[in-house]
Amino acid sequence: MAKKPISFVLNGQDTSVFVEQGGNLLDELRRTVGDLSPKFGCGQGTCGACTVLINGEPQLSCLVLAERVEGQRIDTNGGLAEGPDLHPLQKAFVEGFAAQCGFCSSGMLMAAKALLDRNASPSRDEIAEAISGNLCRCTGYEPIIDAIVVAAENMRRRTT
Repeated sequence: MAKKPISFVLNGQDTSVFVEQGGNLLDELRRTVGDLSPKFGCGQGTCGACTVLINGEPQLSCLVLAERVEGQRIDTNGGLAEGPDLHPLQKAFVEGFAAQCGFCSSGMLMAAKALLDRNASPSRDEIAEAISGNLCRCTGYEPIIDAIVVAAENMRRRTT
């Protein structure tokens, strides 16, 4: 299959790669770029493990054609931390035991980040809606929602 050159911004870094035409973004991020933070779950767009932000909007990377992200901004869980400092969402997930096996965490974190980027004070219902496309089979959703509430509070404190 033919390869096509594309360029995009990944976690703030200009990135240029050759991708398989017709290949999905998840495979290209993991295999070609080496960003293993988006997880392969179902491969059908139903579990949310592969959620990334494209221009700030949560997208299921297993359903996005890699060649369609030319010139776009992509953010993954791999780019949330700033050096050794965890992002407030990551820290809240760890401290609030919001991850058991951790498989859904990357997608959950990206869905939560998209929400908090547009709404600094979401209600529990708004949080539940924002993560509704992400399946968790271990933790259940209450610790995850609690962690997002805590992260939102901590992020608001940092900006005031």
